Amino acid sequence: MQKLTIAIDGPAGSGKSSVARQIAGVLGYLYLDSGAMYRALALKALRHGVSLEDEARLEALAAETHIELKPPTVEQERAGAKNRVFLDGIEVTDAIRTGEVAQAASRLATIAGVRQVLVAEQQRSGEGGGVVMEGRDIGTVVFPNAELKIFLDASPEVRAERRWKEHQEKGDTLTIFQVLEEVRVRDRRDREREVSPLVRAADAVVVDNTAMDVEETARLIVMLAREREKESAAAARKA
Repeated sequence: MQKLTIAIDGPAGSGKSSVARQIAGVLGYLYLDSGAMYRALALKALRHGVSLEDEARLEALAAETHIELKPPTVEQERAGAKNRVFLDGIEVTDAIRTGEVAQAASRLATIAGVRQVLVAEQQRSGEGGGVVMEGRDIGTVVFPNAELKIFLDASPEVRAERRWKEHQEKGDTLTIFQVLEEVRVRDRRDREREVSPLVRAADAVVVDNTAMDVEETARLIVMLAREREKESAAAARKA
C-alpha cells in the first residue's frame, strides 16, 4: 500500500511533536521534527555570537551548516526525545531544548533566506513518502502536495498549561502566566511574519485537541491516514 506524506501544522503547545511521533510509530513511518532544524541552527548562532538581527550572516550560517535528524535511541525515546539531532556532525539533541534556543529559533523562522535553505533540506528528507512532519508551514510550503494535512490547534490557555508542565519537568521556574504570555507572543510572531506565516492549508483537516490527550489525538489522525491509504490504493488500482 502506498505510503503517505502526512503534514501536521499548528501553533506552539498544540502537541504537534508528541502526536506526530505516535502517528509515525503506529503507521511505521519516519518522524521528522522540522522545528529541530531551526533550533539546531539557532543554537549554532547563539554559540557563535551571531546577532539574531543580522539576517545576511544568519542566511550565510544556514548555507554552511549541516543538520541531520535520526531516530532516537531507546533510552532517548524513553526520555522524551523525538529525533536525534546532529549539528555539523555533533549531537545536540539535549542542547537545543532550552527556552533561549526556542525563542531564537522562532526568530530565525521569519528570515526568508534561512527558511529557503532549511525547507529544501526538509523536502529532501521527506522524498518518497512514508513520513510524518510537523511544523508551521509543512502543509502550505514544505509539502503542499501531501496526501494528508492536519491543522492541530487548542485554546491558548490549554497550550500554555502544556508548555508550563514541560518547563516544570526541566526545573524551570516560570509561572503559568509567564508561559501564557510567551505562547501569545509566539502566536503573534508565527501568524504575522511575512515569510511562511502560520495559516491553515485550504485542504487541511482541523483537529482541535483542547479536550483531547495525545493518545486520543493520534488515534483520530491515524484513522484518517488509514482512510487516505485506502483511497490512494483504490485510485492506483483504477489507474
